[in-house]
Amino acid sequence: MASLGSSDGLDYRQLAIRAEAAADLYFFSRFMFKSRKGFKWRDNWHHRVICDALMKVYLGEIPRLIINIPPRYSKTELAVINFMAWALGNCPDAEFIHTSYSGRLAAGNSWQTRELVQHDAYRLVFPDFALRNDSQARDDWKTSKDGTVYAVGAGGTITGYGAGKDREGFGGAIIVDDPHKADEARSDVVRQGVIEWFQNTLESRKNSRNTPIIVIMQRLHEADLSGWLLGGGNGEKWAHICLPALQPDGSALWPHKHTVEDLLLMQKAAPYTFAGQYGQAPSAPEGNIFKPDVMPIVDAIPEGTRIVRGWDFAGSIDGDWTVGGALGVTPAGRYIITDIVRFRGTPDVVEQSLKNTADRDGSGVRISIPQDPGQAGKYQAANFVKVLAGKTVNASPESGDKITRAEPFAAQVNVGNVSMLRAEWNADLISEMRLFPNGKYDDQVDAMSRSFNEHNNNQFGMLDYYAQLAAQAKADKEKAK
Repeated sequence: MASLGSSDGLDYRQLAIRAEAAADLYFFSRFMFKSRKGFKWRDNWHHRVICDALMKVYLGEIPRLIINIPPRYSKTELAVINFMAWALGNCPDAEFIHTSYSGRLAAGNSWQTRELVQHDAYRLVFPDFALRNDSQARDDWKTSKDGTVYAVGAGGTITGYGAGKDREGFGGAIIVDDPHKADEARSDVVRQGVIEWFQNTLESRKNSRNTPIIVIMQRLHEADLSGWLLGGGNGEKWAHICLPALQPDGSALWPHKHTVEDLLLMQKAAPYTFAGQYGQAPSAPEGNIFKPDVMPIVDAIPEGTRIVRGWDFAGSIDGDWTVGGALGVTPAGRYIITDIVRFRGTPDVVEQSLKNTADRDGSGVRISIPQDPGQAGKYQAANFVKVLAGKTVNASPESGDKITRAEPFAAQVNVGNVSMLRAEWNADLISEMRLFPNGKYDDQVDAMSRSFNEHNNNQFGMLDYYAQLAAQAKADKEKAK
């Protein structure tokens, strides 16, 4: 920690503040807030938890730290701005790389740190600290001791920059704050791009194997950066602090920010968003869009059930799954999930499995396949239709995003109008439904949504069939009178 230095004409109270603020990040944060804003910070117990963890990073006790916390709960102010400023005061040659999903946000955090270290209150705590005279950039500035702060957006260029010192003791850190943009985290491509950038670019910027990495973020998806790291993605062990807005005992994490009543209303309004961003668990306990536990499991398919098998094709052989989901409508108008085919394979395996499944289903089962946009998608669809010669097949483009396509089917599941044939695939399907759309996989849901939506258009004359059922039921009722 920094020494007291000379008294500089300070009274005992000011000397005590200097000593305490230099030694304790939590005290420093409260002191700087009041000095800059003119009123006390409405601090809460979770602020102390975060500061204590960050100090353990500084002291070398925690080399890898993940903090999951809701948005607007002081995470950036504490873990980025205050921590970098405090650490630079104690260690002015420290080297930091800071990143966020937006380069503009990262640069803004860097600039706020730069402004903080030039404040009169900061100079009271760290009187010997100074910036280099030629250090004016928002996203790249240096101290007089050649300490650095470099800010960059996720996916940005870091060539020529490093974090930390190759020595004993603290020498800087990599600080990642919200690497995913909330409205892009559902995209597998965008989300995976952030993870690959972290793994292939950001991690290589450590100047020492001892350079700590801090990731502080709201959870947005089961397979976001936090989920990947906590699941062993980069092979390292991470200390984990999880701070849900609703605590396990039912209390509010920070009542000044959100009361329990506020949080329950937020949860009811958007359960799957709340589960990730505020619950730090990208799955509500009772389900997100789907409430699959209300589905009855049955042992037989009612006679007269009309079945459509919808397909969802994987884009690669080692990522998502290719799934064929069969959904029937019974004569009583209820839905029943009758079968799931799920596998990974090369294009020739997919083609053969498509044909074999259709042969096993028989001519009574209709088939619906997606047609991707572009010429390649049209060719693939035409080829599949040719392979399925003799079967009733419809190929059509997907309409809307995954959630929009799934919601009509989910509505029927949630009111108990969908049952499921007892089979080995039940547990995997229920798990995927419960996590959707924040889960790692959504292929079974996509396939079932296609089957459901195919039932509810007139491509296969199904509306005519339902009309016939209704007419027959009316006739039977008249006959019974």
